[in-house]
Formats: sequence, C-alpha cells, structure tokens
Amino acid sequence: MAMERIQQPITRADILLNVTRGHFATGHSHINYYIDVTAQKFCLSEARKVAIALARDYRANTLIDTILCLDGPEVIAACMASEMTKTGYMNINQNQDMNVLTPERTVGSQLIFRENTAPMITGKNVLILMASVSTGYTAKSAVETIAYYGGHAVGIASIFASVNAVEGLPVTSLFDPNDLPDYTTSDAAACPLCQAGQRLDAIVNSFGYSKL
Repeated sequence: MAMERIQQPITRADILLNVTRGHFATGHSHINYYIDVTAQKFCLSEARKVAIALARDYRANTLIDTILCLDGPEVIAACMASEMTKTGYMNINQNQDMNVLTPERTVGSQLIFRENTAPMITGKNVLILMASVSTGYTAKSAVETIAYYGGHAVGIASIFASVNAVEGLPVTSLFDPNDLPDYTTSDAAACPLCQAGQRLDAIVNSFGYSKL
C-alpha cells in the first residue's frame, strides 16, 4: 500500500493535524502513520495555537521553571513560556522567569547538560515538551536525565501522544489514537506490517521523513 496523505478535520483549537498513512520506521519502533507537525513546530502562528492549548493544562496548577525541548518544539516552548508567565489570576507562574532549554545529545543519544545550562535543571521544576510521544522511550530518557541533574520533572506535553503516562508522569497531548483509531506502534521484530510483507515507505524522525 503506497503512502497516502490524509488531512484530518480541525479538532483541537483550530489546529489541523496532517498525517500520512503507510509503513514507517522510527528510531525505536515501526508505525503506520507519519504525524506531520512541521507547521506547528516552525510557523509562529501555528506554534502559538499549540502553545495556548497545551498551556491550559499547566497554567493554573503547575509550577514550571524550565521547559525542556525534545524533537524541535522550541518555538512552541517560547510561546508557552510567554503564555504561562502573563499577569493573570489563572497563571501560577505569572511574572516569573521561565527557561526554554534543549539538551545536548551524545553520539550514543544520551542527553546531557553542560556546566552553563545544568543550573536550569538542577533544583528546578521541568516540563518536558515533545512534538510527539510514541513509545515513550525518549520521554523516559528525559525524565531520568532530569533526575540525574537534580531536577524535578512535573509533566510531559506533546502535540500527539499514543501513551497516557511515562515514568508515572501524565502525558498531555492535543491529539491521541482516538483521533486515528487504526494507529499502531510496535517493535520492529513484532511489526504486523513487516510480517505481512509490506515494505517500509520511509524512515522518520524529528526532522521529517526520507522515502526508501
């Protein structure tokens, strides 16, 4: 079955989710949908919509010092920080400073912080922000890294997520498998599409996809 672009209806805060059905390999699993969040990550107007929608779950009840960005959502994070620090009785972080930080990755994909950025994690309340959470593997690594540096992870937010929690932390997302009822993610060795003889269409990561 060839890749098929499907445009989902507007279902969350005027945010349009574009997806492509097919057979894709990520770094940790095989999936049958590529979730295209390019506009949401890099277009200011779209990033602001996502930020406002996600901030609603944290602005009134979660102290946040740092937003830790994984998979390139820095524009969304900056908009979220702006939204959650505005003056207003609903904002628990009003008039406070908030850091937006991206970790460094080693050759082995381990997350690290240098001496100049570690103070933004140590002793801080950290919200993990991701474009998508599929297996939870990357989010788990982030939670463990935050703890190693003496920080406190307070939540995980994403545009799309197929899991509800990682390491006991709730995952807040705008879209989930309820929006894609036939969405599947599986280990490569147990992938039903592979077992059915369907070739991979593309390799996907946070930068996009490369057709095979």
